[in-house]
Amino acid sequence: MSRAARHLAGAYGPFHNLSYYCDEIRVFASAGFKGCWNAYFAYRSAPMGQVPCEVVTAAFYGFAPRMVARAIPAAWDVMTPEESLDLRLEAVDRALRRVLGDGIDSPEVAEAARLGRLAAEGCDVACRPLYAGHAALAWPEPPHLALFHACTMLREQRGDSHSIALAANGLDGVACHVMMAATGHGNRESILPIRGWTEEEWAVAADGLAARGWLGADGSLTEAGRAGRAAVEELTDALAAEPCTRLGEDGVARFTELMAPLVARVKEQGGVPATWPPPHLLRPDLGDAAGAPGAPRPGGR
Repeated sequence: MSRAARHLAGAYGPFHNLSYYCDEIRVFASAGFKGCWNAYFAYRSAPMGQVPCEVVTAAFYGFAPRMVARAIPAAWDVMTPEESLDLRLEAVDRALRRVLGDGIDSPEVAEAARLGRLAAEGCDVACRPLYAGHAALAWPEPPHLALFHACTMLREQRGDSHSIALAANGLDGVACHVMMAATGHGNRESILPIRGWTEEEWAVAADGLAARGWLGADGSLTEAGRAGRAAVEELTDALAAEPCTRLGEDGVARFTELMAPLVARVKEQGGVPATWPPPHLLRPDLGDAAGAPGAPRPGGR
């Protein structure tokens, strides 16, 4: 089931990610939010209610506190958490109707929604604040929106589980991104502006990982670093396995089968990138010239 958890993530993750990348989500700018990140922190944290900035920072884990503080609590001067959730669902509804077209009312979407709900509903909420917040929301009635809600719950359940795994392995919000870049997923120049960390904080994290023996002199993962990263992923899979247990082997296989063409559509027409950071946000890797010793360089996964 731990292996199935990672396989399942490929089915629900991109479908949920439509809410970040679809053109329709720009409606938040028209509603008064300045910048996409302010809207993002609002609608993603909204299921937890109007909580302090520190709570959002804790739940989002990988973002620098200063970046969260630019959005929360100011976001609630624009609209309430309940209003932001309603607006997100309206945007997703329009996006899915555009992307799926006539297939939106298909039996396959309805079946996927049923299986998604079976997987997502009633999982353990302990140490999983974003999943718990979404679990407390009412389920949308149209199958395509119920499917989106299920995929969002599953994504947050895994995301919360990943935060637990990172903390258990001594990786804070900046160190985990240094590790990510060391595996070839983005680079320092691309990640810093979309997570809010500074060059100095990145350098301190890189030096700490080097002291643990996880990074080599060139910023690449050592054997110990690769083992450490594998341990994080394995623990994440184990902590995120409950939805797979609920579905069973056949249910996981059927859900992923049903989601495959839907995911293809949202990637093709919904603007959902296949890699992270999104290609349009990738910046040239400046290496050591930017002042961060041993900065990781991008490469193949």
